[in-house]
Amino acid sequence: MNAYVPILVLGVIAIVFAVFSVMVGTMVGPARYNRAKFDAYECGIEPTMHAPTGQRFPVKFYLTAMLFIIFDIEIVFLYPWAVHLDVLGAFGLVAMALFVVNVSVAYVYEWRRGGLGWD
Repeated sequence: MNAYVPILVLGVIAIVFAVFSVMVGTMVGPARYNRAKFDAYECGIEPTMHAPTGQRFPVKFYLTAMLFIIFDIEIVFLYPWAVHLDVLGAFGLVAMALFVVNVSVAYVYEWRRGGLGWD
């Protein structure tokens, strides 16, 4: 049980800090309300009703976010491999090469579709 005490203390500190920050922010911050604060914000694009008119919603922001997630996850999997490369040997090298090739397919697909260009 003593091994879990630091984790519990860290959790309590995090919760206290979060609650304290929110309470101080609401008490100290300005309370000026206007119509613009309550409008929907869609990555710099003026919000309009696209569905009834049949127009497509621009998805460049979502494609970029998905691309970031793909490569962020790749980096998360590359760190443990790099740390234990000497233990894994040739099998680990081949497995990680196949993983990088697999993720590169998504990158090439996104690149060919024009998802990396912000025209």
